[in-house]
Amino acid sequence: MPSLQEMEDLLDEIYNAFTPTPLQPGDPAYVDCRAVRGDEDVVEDLGRTVQRSRNFTYQLYSGYRGSGKTTELLRLKQDLEARGHVVVYFAADEEDLSVQDAEYTDILLACTRHLLKRLKEANPAPILHWLKERLWELKDVTLTDINLEKVNLELALQEFSKLTAAVRAEPGQRRKIRASLEPHMETLIQALNLFIKDGRSHLPQKTKLLVIADNLDRIVPIFRDNERSNHEEIFLDRHEQLKALNCDIIYTVPISMIYSRWATELKDNYGIPLVLPSIMVHQKNGEPYDQGLEILQTVIRRRVPPSLQDALVSNIFESKTVLRELCLMSGGYVRDLVQLMQEAITKTDVLPLEARAVRRATDALRDVYRRTVEEQQWALLRDVHETKAIKNDEMHRSLLFSRCLLEYRYFEDNGDKHIWYDVHPLLWKEL
Repeated sequence: MPSLQEMEDLLDEIYNAFTPTPLQPGDPAYVDCRAVRGDEDVVEDLGRTVQRSRNFTYQLYSGYRGSGKTTELLRLKQDLEARGHVVVYFAADEEDLSVQDAEYTDILLACTRHLLKRLKEANPAPILHWLKERLWELKDVTLTDINLEKVNLELALQEFSKLTAAVRAEPGQRRKIRASLEPHMETLIQALNLFIKDGRSHLPQKTKLLVIADNLDRIVPIFRDNERSNHEEIFLDRHEQLKALNCDIIYTVPISMIYSRWATELKDNYGIPLVLPSIMVHQKNGEPYDQGLEILQTVIRRRVPPSLQDALVSNIFESKTVLRELCLMSGGYVRDLVQLMQEAITKTDVLPLEARAVRRATDALRDVYRRTVEEQQWALLRDVHETKAIKNDEMHRSLLFSRCLLEYRYFEDNGDKHIWYDVHPLLWKEL
């Protein structure tokens, strides 16, 4: 029987093991969920496209925030690098842009900064010449006086780091920078392509250069007076600029864009998007889906201390019913699964977790989702819960973006693929 302090330390350890952050390649906590996610795999579906194409590829990857896209993209990065390719990965929302207010210029500035950071042997002269010509327009961002007699990569990286930092953190500066750079984005792309060309000359002949711009799916939708959204402006109106760089690129894109009237245009511009759905935890008839629940139990098992992994029931949960209920209430959405675990742990003093702690955790998360739903959306949710289908309109897209509606995929034994939708299980009581 552990002492009170030992139990506190154990609960602290388990709580932090469920922090909702991406897993690095090789992390023992990683669980292969393809069998209950429609058999999608970025290494095969996105990676092979990059490897096999003789032209530059520009691909879209989507799914719910917190569904595991970053973990999968990091697997792709590791796989391609192991094959000798160069991968420039960055999470755009961490240092480069604000998801509350983003435009295509911000994305291209971020790509520039990270390419400068990665291609250390490339000649930065084209980029520095471009900056030199922008000194007057960007003087408020404290660009230094660039001496072209002392061309170096560190200087170019320093200046673009200033630009992206200002774009991300300072709304006033953000608007000024965009207004100054908008007329010159084509020349920036030209300069960047010269830099990329020189950088590629230092790589082995068949080496691919791939940029992965992650977390763009988190960009909050903003609707303009003309009723077009910033999502449409970025990924549709500016697709030629986003595809103008002479390297392979993968952009994450908001899931609401995938399910819009622009779906075929996105396909024509970027190829068929890859979507990472939720893990199936119940079937279309509402019955629990055992294979999906077993996968989620494995996700939990891999994160608890090794000494407790052999018996989740009795060591971590008081009964199989309690464990099953927590997994079902996550909806197969991994971020909710790990957050429910953390919330349940905060509501108990000892292990195993009892039904009351899990119920209080699910009630707390249910309140968050309930507040997300607007009054006129409840009838829509009831309809989706009954039909397992969604309509192609803005209200459905909004509920997909907020994860109140979840997508599931599965294959029949004959290979037929099925896609269906349902309301997040936490909201079923409200319907």
